Amino acid sequence: MKYKSSFLNEADARGFFYQSTNLAEIDNFLTVKGRLGYLGSDVTARSLHVGHLIPIFLLRLFQKHGHRPVVLVGGGTTKIGDPSFKNVARPILTDEEIASNINGIVTCLAPLLKFGDGATDAILVNNADWLDRLEYIPFLREIGKFFSINRMIGFESVKAKLEANDSLSFLEFNYMLLQAYDFYKLYSEFGCCIQFGGQDQWGNIICGVELLKKKLGVEVFGFTNPLLTTAGGQKMGKTARGAVWLSKDLLSTYDFWQYWRNVDDADVVRLMYLFTDLEISEIKKMESVGGEELNSLKKLLADEVTAIVHGRSSLMEIHQTVAELFENNSKDNLSCSPSILKYSLSKADCSNKSIVDILVESNLCKSRGEAKRLIRGGGVQVDNCHISESYYVPPETADGAMLCLSCGKKKHLLILIKN
Repeated sequence: MKYKSSFLNEADARGFFYQSTNLAEIDNFLTVKGRLGYLGSDVTARSLHVGHLIPIFLLRLFQKHGHRPVVLVGGGTTKIGDPSFKNVARPILTDEEIASNINGIVTCLAPLLKFGDGATDAILVNNADWLDRLEYIPFLREIGKFFSINRMIGFESVKAKLEANDSLSFLEFNYMLLQAYDFYKLYSEFGCCIQFGGQDQWGNIICGVELLKKKLGVEVFGFTNPLLTTAGGQKMGKTARGAVWLSKDLLSTYDFWQYWRNVDDADVVRLMYLFTDLEISEIKKMESVGGEELNSLKKLLADEVTAIVHGRSSLMEIHQTVAELFENNSKDNLSCSPSILKYSLSKADCSNKSIVDILVESNLCKSRGEAKRLIRGGGVQVDNCHISESYYVPPETADGAMLCLSCGKKKHLLILIKN
């Protein structure tokens, strides 16, 4: 065992650890069960997405090992905007939009953490409860005096923005102070001593750690996780159709499952460690798997992540859909599936829009060049027949007819012909 704390041992083994303050002291601190640690998330959308999953799954692990997670929704800080590693300012949301987003995010969190009044049950707090009541002059006198501008602009998140000559508003610059104040409030009211966050939050977390040291003379801790990237270093969590949301209202459970089913071979086992509850010893055996066996692992990964986020009962319908689409691949089955893309084409446009146009407009391909390369490589079929890039839907096609456009084995589009 590398650490005294069972939480740190598993967090490190699964790949959740990136950087921390005073690791030896955190280790000692966490040998006692029932410690409180918090994760903050601003509420800029009405759902979380897969980019949020690493810190949330870290909180699940924290709870599993007998500690108490605190989830802070940023009803207050959302009104300001975190400038960390962003080159555009956030849009200003109304109070009504923020409240609606909070409701959506709480719905996403419900399957992932156990909330309640028990010793390890998660607590939900909203920083608008204290930030909305702050008076500016008292805040500057009580909190602002502990912050050095020199220190703040030295953090990578701010320095990168300044070096790129991106505008950093005074509104955004206040974000560090407000996040630090959150830590101060959570320590004062709940005894919360650890802040979790992604590696891009390091500067903000350090500000809170230093504020509590200077103001109260106490040591609290920061713990960051790596961001969700592929083995090659690219950010994960986006598809051609946009973000991979956790909410079923924004992304079907089938499409969520397909996202994990289609991850790159090099990422499968690492994602197993991060996003499943499978035992570490069981996952270690998967590290030597290759070739066609990786497909089975991808299905297992997709099943396990989807079961945690959307419930294991959702898998039955997903597996049925997969069987219909890929084992009995008929247009009738495709037309009944809400997760299959559909494209309406008028008879008048049959002579005007080529298959290349349709591939780009439906987002199956990002550009005309990509569409043409895919077609030339034999990767596009219409009704199970390979076509050329000069293909047009025949204008004599009957009104109400459906053509099945397939890109490889995994992407399908129903072209619906209308008068």
